[in-house]
Amino acid sequence: MEDRPTSPGGIVGILLAAGRGTRFGSNKLCHPLGDGTPVAVRSAENLRDALGEVLGVLRPEDSVLRGHFDDAGVPYVLCPDAGQGMAATLACGIRATPRASGWIIALGDMPYIRPGTIAAVAAAIAEGALLAAPFVDGQRGHPVGFAAPLRDELLALAGDEGARRVIVAHKEQLHRIDCDDPGILADIDVPDDVRP
Repeated sequence: MEDRPTSPGGIVGILLAAGRGTRFGSNKLCHPLGDGTPVAVRSAENLRDALGEVLGVLRPEDSVLRGHFDDAGVPYVLCPDAGQGMAATLACGIRATPRASGWIIALGDMPYIRPGTIAAVAAAIAEGALLAAPFVDGQRGHPVGFAAPLRDELLALAGDEGARRVIVAHKEQLHRIDCDDPGILADIDVPDDVRP
């Protein structure tokens, strides 16, 4: 796996897009939004708009999503271990960006997060926060930012709960970003979740 360049601030957006989305009935990450953009591509574009640097992590067999990412100019790595859960997908993205000073971890099925919210999370990491997350109405949302000192803990995760264990272990150090962005809580699980 080649070493990926990092953004000027050294913070990279990692888009986890290797899930199967079985409740949706088809590949939800490829489902078109109102303007025709696939769900995961919009999620990646929001990261790119905020950070400049984004890397998708995809299942090797998902040739349709790879095609959408290629068409949109979104770089990606293939995660052969994606079937082991979200932690394996996250670790794949972290390993592909070893020079990063931090990561903004976003989910492929959350296309409604505003780039400004993502930028605020990245700014908190750039300013020295160990981890940062947006909150709306008291609820923590996505994406979550992690500084480079958490790299080994992120790589040690297993299963399908993502980085929750790292967040809980460092909850006292979590930099809270209050916002009015409902997109931080809005994921797409079923077709009715797609906005017109």
